[in-house]
This record gives sequence, structure tokens and C-alpha cells, in this order.
Amino acid sequence: MAMKAGRTPWRRRRVRAGFAPARAPRWALRAARALVIAPAVVLTLPPAGALAGRYHVYSCRTPSGESAPADGWSASQAGIEAIAEDTCAQPGGALVAGLGDATLHEANVDRASWTFTPPTSERLAEATLWRASTLHGETGESATYQAWLAGPTPTQIFEECLYTLNCDGRGLVNAGVVTANELKVPAANLGSDLYVEVSCATGRPSADCGDDYGDPNGYAAVVYVYAADLVLEQGAGPTASNVGGELASASTVQGTSDVTFSASDPGSGVYEALFSVDGKLVQSAVVDENGGRCEDVGGTSDGLPAFLYAQPCAQSVSADVGFDTALVANGQHHLVVSVIDAAGNAATVLDRNVTVDNQPSPAQPGGPNGTNASAQAQLSASWAGTRRPTLWRAFGRGGKVVGRLTAPGGAPIAGAQIRVMARPDYAGARTAAMTVVRTGAAGRFTLRVPAGVSSRTLRLQYSADLGARPVASRVLKLRVRAGVTLAIAPRVTSAGHSIRFSGRLRGGPVPAGGKPLVLEARSPGGAWLEFDVIRSDARGRFHAGYRFKFPGPAAYQFRVLCEAEADYPFATGASKAVGVFERG
Repeated sequence: MAMKAGRTPWRRRRVRAGFAPARAPRWALRAARALVIAPAVVLTLPPAGALAGRYHVYSCRTPSGESAPADGWSASQAGIEAIAEDTCAQPGGALVAGLGDATLHEANVDRASWTFTPPTSERLAEATLWRASTLHGETGESATYQAWLAGPTPTQIFEECLYTLNCDGRGLVNAGVVTANELKVPAANLGSDLYVEVSCATGRPSADCGDDYGDPNGYAAVVYVYAADLVLEQGAGPTASNVGGELASASTVQGTSDVTFSASDPGSGVYEALFSVDGKLVQSAVVDENGGRCEDVGGTSDGLPAFLYAQPCAQSVSADVGFDTALVANGQHHLVVSVIDAAGNAATVLDRNVTVDNQPSPAQPGGPNGTNASAQAQLSASWAGTRRPTLWRAFGRGGKVVGRLTAPGGAPIAGAQIRVMARPDYAGARTAAMTVVRTGAAGRFTLRVPAGVSSRTLRLQYSADLGARPVASRVLKLRVRAGVTLAIAPRVTSAGHSIRFSGRLRGGPVPAGGKPLVLEARSPGGAWLEFDVIRSDARGRFHAGYRFKFPGPAAYQFRVLCEAEADYPFATGASKAVGVFERG
């Protein structure tokens, strides 16, 4: 579409470093300038023991267009040249159930199918498929190719296509995730399994379906499932036991104080630990990443988490999670620690009053600090795996510091205490005692920094005598990228209609006046371009709207950028990209 005079919105936008408005993409020319900020929504924690939680599972393709596994789907084929193939990892790939075009197919024998089966403790609450099919045939054949989708049993069919009933297919083959291929599964067909099948069928005792129709993809009959957005519902929540750690027992805490517990969940698995202080969520951390499976990939429009696996998180964990007390003011607070499963069901781990005191108290002088204690000690420390003083991390991931303490000549200083101080990276933050680590026989030590903490500066200090002034120190920096969730609804729109953005910042503390956030968009594969700036509320929640002015068809991707600023303790980070399709 050619650019017309007066339709370039970039002239009103503030220009950021590296932004070139003269190269604005087609989507920008179609965008309306009005951006409406919705009223703030109060953040609430899920109640302990809440049941019937839900979460999304993406199959084959995510909303942003990335390939996804087909977890929970199983293939079946019978007869000659029956093909049930997973090509989701390929560009334009799908779950394919087909009967090849190179041979005749025996009626009531040859078939290919895919079946999705949720975990035993869960049920399908909603499902949307992007599918297309092709059937071939000729007049007068004694058998016919058919394709059907069913659930929760194979006989409860909600979409059927038979060539003899003048149906040669559904949707647009090779078009992928487009509106023409979208099919919402009716509520009556939800619950347990979903079935997708293609077969040769007849009411006669013996007959064949034809071959050699010249299908460009090589199938006489075929169904493609390009993507599935499955909402699973879990009716039983997690349980927590064996609670311990400083946060559970100490009356006064400072620095990073840990809580230990065991947790189990019968369904989606143990997901996050939530720390609420005086009714406000101030920190969350994934308890166990489960090899990368237990990660919310975003892209939903209902605020629910989304995963790539039907059972994403570990069902049993032994957790040791640190809480950054520097996120709250000194004094007495009501602390609630909860654990949630991937579906959002919650169980209370800890509910007590604690006093936060982050004013380091001077230790009393004592004896030598370790075997071979020395005023000329050398302290080395770095982030494990990098050997560097600065570690960059995505939100929700911790780190590990390794180091060694030696006396002159390289003799190890064993059994020594090394005090760790921490200062979160936001204006006005105080330095607080984080923990104390002890050296081993070789003078080596390890410091684990828990997941969920913000960017911070760590200072490791060694004193030759306990309680004396430090004689050796080492400064390390942790840079955590801001975590942002983003949901957009609807995901398919047209000129004159609006889409709504919603989400939240995953870490805190958030400035009292909220945090500025940048809305960006691009055509798939293009450069990200800023089109407006919004602001979260004091709890990190944000809502906004955007109205399309010029017609498509076109595909876009949107994200929210959270830039580093002095009053927010995180480095620049962005949400995952969320795709939107504009119809013509």
C-alpha cells in the first residue's frame, strides 16, 4: 500500500535512539493514533486451596508463529500408505493425517489419525484448532474418503466431511494459522480426548477408494492441524509440607531470607512461589524450571499462563526459595508465602508476621577468621560459567558465584566466613546483609543467588578476625532483565476495530507512580518500531487499546518493552511477541 500524505503517524511520536521513522512499515500506516488507557485493575493473589484452575497448552504453533511440540498428541495409522506425521518443526508444518495418492485404499481398513489426551487429573475446558483438509474422489465410486473431528469419544463428531456428500475439504490447505482454518470445539465435545481422522469408508462389504488424483501434496485424503490452543482445567491443587528456613522461624530477617518446603501437585505441577507482604505481591519465582518446560510462554488473551507441554512442571519438588527483604521497608509486616501450580491453584506455605531489619549490626570482634587467616588475604570470585564480574539473566533465573580465599603464597584459608552484602539497583536502595558463606578445605566457596531477585550489586567481604574491618573484598553485579507478560484480545481484527493490551511487570518494587512502558510492533521478521508509551499502575498492571484504521490483510507482532530506569531495579527487558492478524 502506497503511503499517502497526512497518514504517517510517526511525526507525532517521540523518536528514540536508533528509530528511523522514514522506514515505517505498512502496518504503521494503517494504525490509528488513538491509544486509550483503561482503569487500573487491583492485583489479587489466588486464594489458598482455590480449585478448577486453568492454563493453555500450545500445540504445533504458538500465537507468535514459533513452532511448538505436539505434546499430548498420539498418532495412529492402519492399512496401506496411511500416514500420521508430525511436521510442526518445519516452516508451515502441521500434524498430518493422510492417505497417500499412490495406491487404492481399502474401505473400513485404511485410516490415519491424531488423538490428543489430557493428563488423567485434567480435562479439556476449551479448545481451538487451526485445521484444513482435502478429499478427492470420482463419480460412481463404491467407497468415499472422509475426514472428521470428534470428542470426547470417537463417535461424537463435531465436524465431518465426505466426498460423496459434496465435501472436498475444509479450510485453506498450506495457509497455516489463518481465520479460514480456525475451528472452536463446541462445549459438548470437550472433556477428555480430541480425535482427528481421515479414512476410506463405505457401507458395502468390500470396496476401495481411488488413487492417482494428482494432489500437489501427494494425498488422496488428508487433514492438517496447523496449531491448537488447548485450555486444560485442573480440579485439585498443590499441597505444601516440611516448611523450614530462616523466613519461617526467625522473628527478624534481613537481606535474602530463605524458606524451604516440599510441594506436590497431582496435575500440571508445582509452578511458582509467591511472596505477599501486607496483602501486596512483591516477588514471585519459578520453583523448578523442569528442564525449561515450566515456562509461561505468554500470548494468551484471558490472563492465563500458557505452556508448550500438557504437564509442564514437576509434580514433586523440594524447594529452597530466597525472599529479598530489601524490597520492603524496615519494620513489622504480615508475610504470606504461597505455592501455585501451572493452573493457578494455590496452597499456603507460610502465613506469619516478621520484622525486617536491613540495618547491618556490627559484629563483635572475635578470633581468627579461618585456618591460615591473614590480613593480606586474596579473595577471588566470579559468576559460575562466565568467569566475569557481571552476569546477565532473564527474569526468574538465579545465579551461582564461585570463588576462593587464599593467604600469601596461595595457602587456602579454610573454614572462613565471607559476608555478602547486597544493594538492589534502584534509586534510594540500601545496602543490606544478604548472607554469609563459608570456605571449604581448599579455600573455595559457592554462593547461590535465588531466582526472582532483581538487579543488584553484591559485595563479598573477608575479615582476618571475626567482627573486624574487611581486609579483602570483591564486587559482582547481577543484571536481571525485566519480566513482562502481555495478552492481546482479539487476535484477529479488521479496520475500524480495536485490540486490547493487558499484562503486568513480574518483578518489583514498582515505582509509586507506575512504570513507563513502550508499545512496539513489527511485520513478521522486520525491525521493532515504537508506536506509543503507556504507564503501568503501582502494582505493575497495565491496560491499553489500539484501533486499526486502514484495511489488511496483514500479520503483525506486538510486544511491550520495559526500559531500564533509576527507580526500577531491572535491566531493559521485553515481553514475548504476540501475533495479530488483520483481515482485509
